[in-house]
Amino acid sequence: FQDQAMMKTMSGGNCNLNVPAKNSYRMVVLGASRVGKSSIVSRFLNGRFEDQYTPTIEDFHRKVYNIRGDMYQLDILDTSGNHPFPAMRRLSILTGDVFILVFSLDNRESFDEVKRLQKQILEVKSCLKNKTKESADLPMVICGNKNDHSEIFRKVRTDEGENLVSSDENCAYFEVSAKKNTNVDEMFYVLFSMAKLPHEMSPSLHRKISLQYGDTFQQKSFRMRRVKDMDAYGMISPFARRPSVNSDLKYIKSKVLREGQSREREKCTIQ
Repeated sequence: FQDQAMMKTMSGGNCNLNVPAKNSYRMVVLGASRVGKSSIVSRFLNGRFEDQYTPTIEDFHRKVYNIRGDMYQLDILDTSGNHPFPAMRRLSILTGDVFILVFSLDNRESFDEVKRLQKQILEVKSCLKNKTKESADLPMVICGNKNDHSEIFRKVRTDEGENLVSSDENCAYFEVSAKKNTNVDEMFYVLFSMAKLPHEMSPSLHRKISLQYGDTFQQKSFRMRRVKDMDAYGMISPFARRPSVNSDLKYIKSKVLREGQSREREKCTIQ
């Protein structure tokens, strides 16, 4: 494919960021309600923890990186714990590249839900792999949140979580606290390593850049005076919109029909 066909344009304010489609990935976060999925995403994006609970219907975020002069894009799909539309959850799985499954260590039912989700992801992705003849691995982290709570409230033992990943080298288990920011960065580091993505995508290993630097962000010579020795930068897109269902369906169809091996997703927004 020509370079021109392999580019995506991300519009944010007055800047346009071109990211090769081969460097564009989608991370899907799944789990039951009230287990801390959005809190983990907030830690990743902003380094903050929100005390007030707001139920998630479905949130979409985008972060772009300049890592040693190469552009990367990570779309983050923070899904609803209620899963009111099973077909939408299946589509989210089909379009995902890396997965985080979250349960609460003080909630046995949420752990059982993660086991069901893990099985569904493996089945759905296996079906797609058979149709597309892909041999790609499936990077996944199973995340036991709220390990800051007292042990007397624990309902899931550590060895039970470890058993879920023991037979898969592309699956890892972490016990974290989004509230205390314990093991969150380590979890993302391992996830990106399994996905063969730059480890600088991890929250603490790149410089956070605001939108005002967007015009120079994609230049290979981009440097900041205060961080001369750092060559990895990340910026959140404030105007990102989730691609439409139709767009995602076309993407999956193109993979099955071998028409879109460049992994390029049409950029489309839901009105």
